[in-house]
Amino acid sequence: MPHLGDAYALAHWLTGDAADAEDVVQDASLRAFRAIGGFSGRNARAWTLTIVRHTAFSWLAKNRRRTLVMVDDLEEVERAQALPGKNGADAKPATPESELIAKADAALLEGAIAALPLPFRETLVLRDIQGLDYREIAQVTDVPVGTVMSRLARARRRLIDTIGKQVP
Repeated sequence: MPHLGDAYALAHWLTGDAADAEDVVQDASLRAFRAIGGFSGRNARAWTLTIVRHTAFSWLAKNRRRTLVMVDDLEEVERAQALPGKNGADAKPATPESELIAKADAALLEGAIAALPLPFRETLVLRDIQGLDYREIAQVTDVPVGTVMSRLARARRRLIDTIGKQVP
């Protein structure tokens, strides 16, 4: 599956646990394999992420009580954004202070994202981390594009407000 990495990332964000995400992706892969005959061939990534999303929600409903789902870390995403170019070739060496600040910022952002209500968190992750466009997110979440735009705007506003309150 060419979108296995994206599937795992979404499952990890929704479940908040690496092992749980692996279980969800495995179940979603089986579902996708069984349903491949019904695939229209239009957007394989959105189709795959839709299956992962539904599988994750089914898995969470069966295996967890309704609680806040936390994410492990954003360290890899932060590192990828902080180190432009191929494998950080264009980046300056990080100082211990800058690494500590980056970790603190990542932890703050992680907590703020994890505190978002699930529809907002899901939309934000699909757009800003997975890079899906509005139509793809609407397809994955089965809501109108206007709802996607509204949820994304609200999620970003809540993040700004939350982080603004925590940063001195």
